[in-house]
This record gives sequence, structure tokens and C-alpha cells, in this order.
Amino acid sequence: MSSTSSPAPSSGDDRNLVTVDENYLAPTFEDRLRLFWEKNSRAVLAAIALVFAVILGKGAYEIISAQREKALASEFGTAVTDEQLKTFVNAHGDHVLGGLAQLTLADRAYSAADYAGARAAYEKASGILKSNTFGGRARLGAAISAVQAGAGAEGEAALKQLAADLTLEKTIRAEAAYHLALIAAAAGNTAEAIRLIEQTTVIDAEGPWADRASMLRSTLPAVTAASEASPEAGQPVPSVSLK
Repeated sequence: MSSTSSPAPSSGDDRNLVTVDENYLAPTFEDRLRLFWEKNSRAVLAAIALVFAVILGKGAYEIISAQREKALASEFGTAVTDEQLKTFVNAHGDHVLGGLAQLTLADRAYSAADYAGARAAYEKASGILKSNTFGGRARLGAAISAVQAGAGAEGEAALKQLAADLTLEKTIRAEAAYHLALIAAAAGNTAEAIRLIEQTTVIDAEGPWADRASMLRSTLPAVTAASEASPEAGQPVPSVSLK
């Protein structure tokens, strides 16, 4: 008898192997991950490299900026004379420290009774410092300097704007109202001076300008209907000054 048996499959027979690609109906998670990586590996690696570059660049920029600010602060601290301050402003007129240097120059001009020069210097400082606290102070200095320089109408208009500007700190607004009260009192307009004194205390009841306003009020006569119609002149009141 001859024995019959099925021939063994050749080692090279791959009829049972299935190609896994996007057309395969039931790929496993590992299959999907491998396919994604094969198609998108370059884009993923490029994105990762870009993220790392941005992180490193941001860190380097922050380090350089911090070093620049430190050097700038040191340079500002050594600017003492007017010429040094002017040089600093010319070099760093777009930086807040440049604005503070300009504000210092304005204060010195005001202290020297150079009110026209002080006004110009304060206006320049205001342009640099914009709307921060020091910017409001520069605007106030420009307004008071205008009054002292003889441009009373312009100065008073600027002070009124400051007193009414709700975006400013109440200290700035109260000081502006107080100086308006001084001007009204010096002109003999007692009723207007009292109104402005009251405005000062309303703006900043606990501030130093409310105390000064109360002292000014004590120097003024009582207001009557006759005095409102014909205000007295020549009352002894403090002069306008920037403190």
C-alpha cells in the first residue's frame, strides 16, 4: 500500500498574510498608530522642533531683556546733572526711565522759576509716560506751569480736564481741583473757590489736598448773596505752586 499525505506548505508561501494599510477594515490601535507615524512623522518632528525653538527663543529674549533693563536702570541712577539727564532722555526717550529723567528736568526747571521751560519739559515727559501715574503728574505740572507762566486760561482749562478725568488717580484729580480753588480765591471769586474746595474733599476726602482745601476755606469769608453777585478781591490766599 502506498501512503498518501498532503504536501507541507512551502516556507515561502505567504497567501495568508494581509497587508495593513488605510484600506484594511479592522486595524488595531497599534496599526493605526504605525500608519499615522509613517505618513506624518516628518511633520510631527518639525512641529516639535518649532515648539522647542520658540521656548528657547522666548527664554533667551527674557534673559536679554532683563539684562538690558538692569543696565538701563544703572545708567539712569548715574545720571545726576541736567546734561546727563538730557543725554539719557535723548538715548532712551521711548522708555519709562527716559520719561522719569525728563520729569526730573521739568521739576528742576519749575524749582528754578523757569515756568515756560518747565511747561515744555512737563509736556515732553507726559508724552513719554503716557497714562501712568507719572504721566498724570507730568500733565498736572504742565498745567500749573502754564498758569505760572502767564497762560492762565490754558492752564485752568488743563486743570479742569485733570479734575474731571476719572481715569486718573484721585490724588492727581484732587490736587488739580485744589489749584483751581486757589486761582478762584486769588481772583476774589469766593463762591467758586468754595465749590472747588468742596470738590477737592469729595474727590479724596482722606488725602493731603483735602486738608489743604480745609485750610484754604478757613481763610475765605462766608458767602452771601451779595458776595456771590459781587465777589471780593484782594483776599489773602496762598499762591499756586507745585508740591
